[in-house]
Amino acid sequence: MNFCEGEVLFVNKPLHWTSFDVVNRIRWKIKKTFNLKNIKVGHAGTLDPLATGVMIICTGKATKQIEKFQYQKKEYIATLELGATTPSFDKELPIDATYPTEHIDDELLKEIIPQFTGELWQIPPVYSAVKVKGKRAYEYAREGEKIKLKPKLLLIDEMEMLKFAPPYLTIRIVCSKGTYIRALARDIGLALKSGAHLAALERTGIGDVRLSDCMEITEVLELIEKINSQ
Repeated sequence: MNFCEGEVLFVNKPLHWTSFDVVNRIRWKIKKTFNLKNIKVGHAGTLDPLATGVMIICTGKATKQIEKFQYQKKEYIATLELGATTPSFDKELPIDATYPTEHIDDELLKEIIPQFTGELWQIPPVYSAVKVKGKRAYEYAREGEKIKLKPKLLLIDEMEMLKFAPPYLTIRIVCSKGTYIRALARDIGLALKSGAHLAALERTGIGDVRLSDCMEITEVLELIEKINSQ
């Protein structure tokens, strides 16, 4: 393997790590191990800190492939907590409101969930990295300043219910680039005439790359060491 010429690594992002944490750790390890002043390392598709799963990391000249990977279909397994919302639409912030859930059953879910397939307009979360007037949306949110985000057109190819164990709903989603699963949780809660937020998220695929193809971050770092010792 030659990291400067370009390598593509499949990594299972750890819980609580940012996508940049993964990139920075791998870049630091390559630089230190091979005594390099710098090397390009990037990723194809951000995952929130509370999400785990498939990340595609490109090094050196392979960073030119990032855009190609970014536009491939993404697959997720998402667990929603029904009947409660948070400002960030996930577990990052505490619950700010609760709603009735007694009316939600399998029959209602089977009616509502298919409505979220096909082309959809989605308003990104206020706690997101979307730029508004040169500033990230989450910066406005953390300063308590209200902003209006423009809806984005998305494509949800597939959505299926895997498990319903009140108040938790687990769904599988196949979608296009730029889909905020947290915002999808919000919208499903509204469609159910209740509330919802994302309790857990795992990205199980990007294009043909599956979770089973991925290495843990410790395995990636060990691989870099091993290559250097050969």
